Amino acid sequence: MKKYKSLSLLLFLFFMVTLFSKISVEARNNHIRNSKTRKHQKDKSGNGNTHFPSPAPAPLPHRGSNPNPSSSFDLFSFGAKGDGVSDDSKALLAAWKAACKFPGATIEIPSGFNFLIKPITLQGPCMPHLVLQIDGTLLAPPKVGSWPKSSLFQWINFKWVQNFTIQGTGTVDGQGSNWWTTSQILYTQKKSNNIPDLRPTALRFYSSYDVTVSNIKIINSPQCHLKFDSSKGVKVNNITISSPEDSLNTDGIHLQNTQDVEIQHSSIGCGDDCVSIQTGCSNVHVHHINCGPGHGISLGGLGKDKSVACVSNIIVENVSIQNTLSGVRIKTWQGGIGSVKNVSFTNVQVSDVKVPIIIDQFYCDKNFCKNQTGAVAITGVKYDQIVGTYSVQPIHLACSNDIPCTGIDLIDIQLKPSPRYRGFQQGLCLNSYGKSSAPLVPSSIDYCLRNSGGSVNRIERSHDNVC
Repeated sequence: MKKYKSLSLLLFLFFMVTLFSKISVEARNNHIRNSKTRKHQKDKSGNGNTHFPSPAPAPLPHRGSNPNPSSSFDLFSFGAKGDGVSDDSKALLAAWKAACKFPGATIEIPSGFNFLIKPITLQGPCMPHLVLQIDGTLLAPPKVGSWPKSSLFQWINFKWVQNFTIQGTGTVDGQGSNWWTTSQILYTQKKSNNIPDLRPTALRFYSSYDVTVSNIKIINSPQCHLKFDSSKGVKVNNITISSPEDSLNTDGIHLQNTQDVEIQHSSIGCGDDCVSIQTGCSNVHVHHINCGPGHGISLGGLGKDKSVACVSNIIVENVSIQNTLSGVRIKTWQGGIGSVKNVSFTNVQVSDVKVPIIIDQFYCDKNFCKNQTGAVAITGVKYDQIVGTYSVQPIHLACSNDIPCTGIDLIDIQLKPSPRYRGFQQGLCLNSYGKSSAPLVPSSIDYCLRNSGGSVNRIERSHDNVC
């Protein structure tokens, strides 16, 4: 019995020791926690100097999880140097291919830098609303001999693009002086035994739709500065085109097989037509343009080598033309087929223009061209408020005997000799039919047009089915 009592006593003592130890540990832990709390409160009140740990960084998103990737593609991000010497063509092409995949993307040509670009094709189709933002300068190769034979048709070619805009404050420089200077070309031929058969256009659009070009400057192209070929829905606004007067065949804006065009509020000076409208063009509106130097605003030449030419619904209005070869002009080759109809030239201010009004169905750009009886029919052309000065001849209407010009209206024509006048006050009027309305200066213009008869009307209708 004593044995069991002793064992019970030992168990009781063990239990009490264990309980006391546990209470001591809990008391010590409570003391430590209370001490830390008081220290934290002290630091928070400004009496301490504790440094709080930074929050843990948020986990990085998984690749491809961002629903709105950047839509801006800077040329420098693709390896461009922008020093005007290094070839930045691959960088531009890479930026184009990347931006082409995103709707509303912008390719940035940064200001303050020069990017040397070799002949290149930027091809669609791309996602809609792609923008090429040109704020810097794009430079073409300056040496004629450095251009590959396969790339002489254009410098920068936009192919199959839609809903596309070029804009910015920058410059596209074709560096074409070596192409214009005969001595330089002959020197190139002597050194490389090769004279190029073609000269490149600076910017060309082919088979493109809903295209806008605005605000930029295009200068010194080897040939045409801006060309639209087989395109539709074109807007050109507030651009500047500039090359010297003696830069041969450097048209400002060239349209071919292109419809639904508006060209407005721009300044164009070059060595050829400020605006050239060729076969296959219709619904073209040109207005608020300053043209000069150059050859004026022209339709044609049309019908070369007995080809079919069709041009219709052209409006040119509110334009200023100075120091040019012609003002507003229609030119066709002998032997051509087709028609030019529904053309209006309204409110055209001319200053020191050699011949302000021209229709020439005997156009020839050589010393001699063979006489042919066929011609592109010209009908329904209105000249209204053509006012200013001329230096050679006020009006030149040279129409075919077999297919004369019909439906020609001369309204409010007031043309006086300029201070540099060295020509004829009498206009040339050949085989042109229509009506005229005062005021007409010089007065000889009043006798320029014939009254059309039945045979003339039949000739006019016979060409309606060609186009």
